[in-house]
Amino acid sequence: MRVGLFIPCFVDQFYPEVGKAMVAVLRRLGVEVCFPPEQTCCGQPAFNTGYWDEARTLAKRYCDIFDGYDAVVSPSGSCTAMVRNFYPELLGKIRHASANTFEFSEFLVKKLAVTDVGAKFAAKVTYHDSCHTLRELRLKEEPRKLLRAVQGLELVEMTEAETCCGFGGTFSVKFPTISTAMDDVKCQSIVATGAQYVVSVDSSCLMQIGGLLRRRDLPVQTKHLAEVLAKT
Repeated sequence: MRVGLFIPCFVDQFYPEVGKAMVAVLRRLGVEVCFPPEQTCCGQPAFNTGYWDEARTLAKRYCDIFDGYDAVVSPSGSCTAMVRNFYPELLGKIRHASANTFEFSEFLVKKLAVTDVGAKFAAKVTYHDSCHTLRELRLKEEPRKLLRAVQGLELVEMTEAETCCGFGGTFSVKFPTISTAMDDVKCQSIVATGAQYVVSVDSSCLMQIGGLLRRRDLPVQTKHLAEVLAKT
């Protein structure tokens, strides 16, 4: 299988180590990974704010770049949901790249049928369900199966695992007070577990959560699922 690597804007600009970790895991599993350097944004910010013509241009570009790969893998449920669920609406048809774009944990569990990737990470961890991953892609157990297979890792569920962190892209900019209140509920739930790390498959959520944890000087760190799975 020849896989195209799609790196979202957040990962590219702020968390490049997440992309590197994902590549390390895929290569460990024998997957041929290619990174097309001409790739750009998936178009979700434009789409969500009503600029559909601009989003359509980016959607066409994405499909032109990735149509030649057997599958496309991304460390983001949010961007994957945009590509798979909303590109057909934008483009008026289903393109190969759109239909075969997968979120990282989804690709490992559903396409490769792998849950144990040989990772070792001795820590107490809780998991945050990002909205797009849970509600648009219907992925809940996939990342948890991968975490439970990590040697030395203890997974503890928080009471507000499925509650939105308050980021919501431009929502956090337009409604900062509401966004922070939502984040506060999430962070209180995280801290109550006694976990050392909160893990998710979306770096945007982790930025939102991590920002409040640091400002409140709370003793929990954030990690993307790929970073945990890359540990050996």
